[in-house]
Amino acid sequence: MSYRILIVDDSKLARMAVAKVLGAVHPDWVRVEAANADEAVARAGETAVDLAVLDFNMPGRDGLALVAELHALKPGMPLAVISANHQTEIVQRVGEAGATFLAKPLTEAALRSFLDSAVKRLEAAKT
Repeated sequence: MSYRILIVDDSKLARMAVAKVLGAVHPDWVRVEAANADEAVARAGETAVDLAVLDFNMPGRDGLALVAELHALKPGMPLAVISANHQTEIVQRVGEAGATFLAKPLTEAALRSFLDSAVKRLEAAKT
């Protein structure tokens, strides 16, 4: 089954890197991209997105603030926050916000693990 994934990062290069890994794992999935939290909320409101991968550090609101906004907009939507900052406090805060932490540089194995888990959650919610 094909899903719509929202990729949010202020770096076009970083969005391209996530898209490349996603293309290797799920080439049939539809990618929706946003460069910041405002664009992400707008895209999520106008497009039926199923899950999202968010950058932690962005101008304006950070990935954690965006997690809260997206959960309010679409409760239960699987979310991952990616960051090169692997400090225990950051990883813990991401988990407490209800998202999965993924380290940068993003590996295919890490993204695949998140996506597999997300698909299971989405399929379980349908029943």
